[in-house]
Amino acid sequence: MKPPARNLPILRGSNLLLGAEPAHQPARRRFVRDLALGGLAIGSLGLSACGGDDDEDEGEPVASVTYAHGVASGDPLSDRVILWTRLSTVATTAVTLRWEVSTDAAFTTLAASGSTSTDASRDWTVKVDATGLQPGTRYWYRFAVGTQRSPVGRTRTLPGAAVAQVKLAVFSCSNYPAGYFNVYAEAAQRDDLDATVHLGDYIYEYPRGGYASDQAAALGREVLPANELLTLADYRSRYAQYRSDADLQALHAAAPMIAVWDDHEIANDTWKDGAENHTEGGGTGGEGSFTTRRAAAVQAWHEWLPVRSGADLLSIYRSFSFGNLLALHMLDTRVLARDLQLDYADYTTATGLDAAGFTAALSDTSRQLLGSTQTGWLTAQMSASTATWQVLGQQVLMGRMNIPAPILFEALNPGSGVSVSTYSALYAKYLTDPTSLTATEQAILAQPAIPYNLDAWDGYPVARETVLGTARALDKNLVVLAGDTHNAWASDLQDLSGNAIGVEFATSSVSSPGFETILTSEDPATLAAGLTQLIGPLQYCDTARRGYLLLTATASECRGDWIYVNTVTSRSYTAVSDQSLRVLPGAGNRRIVAV
Repeated sequence: MKPPARNLPILRGSNLLLGAEPAHQPARRRFVRDLALGGLAIGSLGLSACGGDDDEDEGEPVASVTYAHGVASGDPLSDRVILWTRLSTVATTAVTLRWEVSTDAAFTTLAASGSTSTDASRDWTVKVDATGLQPGTRYWYRFAVGTQRSPVGRTRTLPGAAVAQVKLAVFSCSNYPAGYFNVYAEAAQRDDLDATVHLGDYIYEYPRGGYASDQAAALGREVLPANELLTLADYRSRYAQYRSDADLQALHAAAPMIAVWDDHEIANDTWKDGAENHTEGGGTGGEGSFTTRRAAAVQAWHEWLPVRSGADLLSIYRSFSFGNLLALHMLDTRVLARDLQLDYADYTTATGLDAAGFTAALSDTSRQLLGSTQTGWLTAQMSASTATWQVLGQQVLMGRMNIPAPILFEALNPGSGVSVSTYSALYAKYLTDPTSLTATEQAILAQPAIPYNLDAWDGYPVARETVLGTARALDKNLVVLAGDTHNAWASDLQDLSGNAIGVEFATSSVSSPGFETILTSEDPATLAAGLTQLIGPLQYCDTARRGYLLLTATASECRGDWIYVNTVTSRSYTAVSDQSLRVLPGAGNRRIVAV
């Protein structure tokens, strides 16, 4: 199977940018991991002592099961939440489970309970929509087959109308062989989250030895199965491996997750009819039907993620109302309607870029990213919402990231352009002493700025203008969340007329490597300074650290805090939050300001 595409890697953000416990880990972290792994005393209480009987006939034989993949909750609403687990069992027929939700960790009072069943047809996964709950309330939940009890998880329903604060932890790009999930472990220690948000690339499809696997063997994180994921069994096996990770289990057990997919849950640079990392057809080199592969990937995603699945498994856009404060609209920019990404190689001639042809293709009004149905739905959701903040949870960068062409050409083909630091020095020279520029230097500075990542909204500018225009017309305070690039970004969002529409806060990756493995000659601090100087809307970036975004919304501000770990190649790590930015509500604001 093929490795990540090497042609034009910087244009397609998902490729590029690109255990044992420490002996003295903090007590809070031990607590959360024990919670996920069922090691706490509260996880060993008998069901018959939990405020209700277990509906099991004494002596009735039950299947032998374990809960090797922990528990999870997700898609919370004000009166319900999805509960998830998976049985590891040798049973060959359906197994019945009991589930319980309580307002206390000791399960003395049950808020909801019931029974369900699972079997091999759904890979022994279990999803329950636990209803009849109270708004803005913390609950504990668990499952049992007979007396064989699962770990205990903690969840929370969405608040009612009045809410003073919403706090979300935002993640993207968790590549198992690239390193440990220390980012998940750090976030799992928090007890103040209303929910976690995963923007995709929850798994990666590559084979053993593929993308970002240089240290996988040494870390004990070589992927299963060894081959690239093509079949339902393949995708199920990879999810099972990821969900065996104790840090991911701890995160799921600590708070409900709201998730969407990106491309690697299927194949790199997926679009509606194919993917860069898929070769259609049979025979040598063929990988079968993309439609069949996509169906397998999508089925496994719905089985293994705590999402509220509908009849159409390809339709995952949905909204979550956090009272009168925040409306979270989760989008699909990847599978439903995305047209094929543009490729600079198709517009490159012997004399350089065919700017006219490229501009015409980029400006094609028929090119889709969300599609008309999803765009109409989003417009209706934003129009109907009275929440202070309209937040879009989606996959790829919306902010304009045009960079000087010589920098892009250097990244694509070393020696054909100039580095960011070299260009920045020339630009500084232009500002201070323009007459000293040589003819060659003037020619470098005269080249246009062009989008660096055509897999992002930059490759679909008409679709972006539609969303920004809608937010402006509705007079909404827009905050866009993004992942995909493995780097952290914060940008002002402006329409083509320069109107301030909102902001974008983009999270770094959980473990996938960033620019530090591609632009190896660039000092990260110098690179960040150069990029923020050269890209007008960009206010902040970090191109070298793994981490997550903490989003905190109140009536007076929406704030982003970027939290980073110092390593993903050791179980021992430290974490730091050294960048905070915010946006204020109101038509006169809607741009990034310092905290």
